Amino acid sequence: MRTPVRPAALVAAYFDNLAPEERETAQALRDAVMSAAPQLTQAVKWGNLTFQLDGLSLISIVLHKSHAHLQFFNGAELAVQYTALEGTGKGMRHLKCRYRQPIDSEVVRDLVTASVEAAS
Repeated sequence: MRTPVRPAALVAAYFDNLAPEERETAQALRDAVMSAAPQLTQAVKWGNLTFQLDGLSLISIVLHKSHAHLQFFNGAELAVQYTALEGTGKGMRHLKCRYRQPIDSEVVRDLVTASVEAAS
């Protein structure tokens, strides 16, 4: 089984290849995620920055033309409690973050903490 490449250089290269507005939002999201759950590891998977807990993908930053999604792989479990999550389907939900607008770090922290607790 192949494992994702996780060196810090690859994560840095991920940010180097982003447009300035994308980079600012993605870095703010990463900082909020890592401050809430420093035990998560960062990896670039599927072209997105992904946060993992013991090899299990929990959270991902997915960039779009005008906004970024902070995707929660176990978001369906959290959607009842956190109405800010959007999306449908079996498991994944996302928090939409528009470029050039501040990130609500408190909401991100709460969501990340709940996602980690649900996965443990």
